[in-house]
Amino acid sequence: MSYVILVTGASSGFGALTARALADAGHTVYAGIRNTTTRNAPAVADARAYAERHGVDLRTVELDVSGQESVDAAVDTITSEEGRVDVVVHNVGHMVLGPTESFTPEQIAEIYDTNVISTQRVNRAVLPQMRERRDGLLVWVGSSSTYGGTPPCLAPYFAAKAAMDHLAKSYAVELSRFGIDTAIVVPGAFTSGTNHFAHAMHPQDTGTAEAYEALYGGLMEDVGKRLAALAPEDADVGQVARAITEIVDMPKGRRPFRTTIDPADDGSETVSDVADRVRADFYGRIGLADLLTTRVDD
Repeated sequence: MSYVILVTGASSGFGALTARALADAGHTVYAGIRNTTTRNAPAVADARAYAERHGVDLRTVELDVSGQESVDAAVDTITSEEGRVDVVVHNVGHMVLGPTESFTPEQIAEIYDTNVISTQRVNRAVLPQMRERRDGLLVWVGSSSTYGGTPPCLAPYFAAKAAMDHLAKSYAVELSRFGIDTAIVVPGAFTSGTNHFAHAMHPQDTGTAEAYEALYGGLMEDVGKRLAALAPEDADVGQVARAITEIVDMPKGRRPFRTTIDPADDGSETVSDVADRVRADFYGRIGLADLLTTRVDD
């Protein structure tokens, strides 16, 4: 079955790879990219060239997830062209790098806006049509840090990704009776093939950041190197895109709730398996186990 899919944050990294993999699988894919006519115009051109070269239906749409107006306009564009949005891949995210104390409250709020609140804007734009059709899929791209290892100097990002994970879990049970599937995809630390570290936000309070240098000098630069050392040489960032494509192509109601892709094995899968089992047991105890299964109409 061919779906109409919106991938957020699709100018590079996981998003661009996922958009291409889904298009290769025969879906109509809209790569959500902000600043399509200025800073990210090369990404738009690359997507267009890929579509022409491979004969796939990969399109781009202006999408700035920080503004509801832009989100609504993007969803309206897709709906007017294709009549619906079947799948949303919540991929957009922003990394940080620095001592936690040195980030201003406003920076923390910005990271939460990008990694968490943005998903609410997109959901409010697409879910009414999904609920009306009693069909759809939300794919949430999380982080192994939520249940796995949490190296220093990345705390605002980790906190926001953990918040997004909890939002996804609540949405899952609140949408299951509408026939809308939820899948959480959990990448580990891929230090090559993405721009996470290159585009990371750094602290505005440089004085406080410098104070940490006395005892933690060089630690920020060292984090990426140590993470890279944990990953096997054949770690392929494309695994994430392939996993998402496989999930999308599975039958409704039979998609895995959580899929971890972590070549470095930071412990996330072990802990999340326990956490998800405890969650399922709790829903059974309160008599709401049916909410854990997406309703599939005959």
